[in-house]
Amino acid sequence: EQLLESELFGHEKGAFTGATAQHIGLFQTADGGTLFLDEIGDMPLSLQAKVLRVLQDFAVRPVGGLKSVKIDVRVIAATHQDLAGMVEQKQFRDDLYYRLNVVPLHVPPLRQRAEDIPALLEFFLKRLAERGDGTPRRFAPEARAALIQAPFPGNIRQLQNVVERCVVLSSGPMIPKSQVLEALQDQTLGMPTLDEAKNGFERR
Repeated sequence: EQLLESELFGHEKGAFTGATAQHIGLFQTADGGTLFLDEIGDMPLSLQAKVLRVLQDFAVRPVGGLKSVKIDVRVIAATHQDLAGMVEQKQFRDDLYYRLNVVPLHVPPLRQRAEDIPALLEFFLKRLAERGDGTPRRFAPEARAALIQAPFPGNIRQLQNVVERCVVLSSGPMIPKSQVLEALQDQTLGMPTLDEAKNGFERR
């Protein structure tokens, strides 16, 4: 919690053990721009109060500091949790919830927007080619169709994992449907044991 507070608000030199220099926090760094807070529902209640104060006062005070610094930041927060339910259970501050819930955006699960999958495939393939040996890979038409029809309960992260696995194990520039189906099945069944993974790699 102390580390998160320091990351968000910054700290002065000597504010705590190990604070050997002044550190500018993310709120100050994002001054004049946008700060994205991912998984806001996991933030401790005590820290929620401090974030709320920043959003109300448009000022941040670094840990160990005596003066507040004015900031102009747009905040976008995301969560996979039901914040309204957490408010009812007193696990999330209601005042912070209403302060953040100005323009809510609901992102539907990937299975409800299969039309996004082709663009995501191209994005992941391009990024993997840049990170790897530069060899572009493509999915065969029937392999692409299988990916578009897959339910993906793990959403985009699962799709990314399937694409990465197919690219790593592909022996040529074209990824076949059989490889996609195998990757999808393994994702559904969960993580294999070391022996299962070893045997599978040796077979391939």
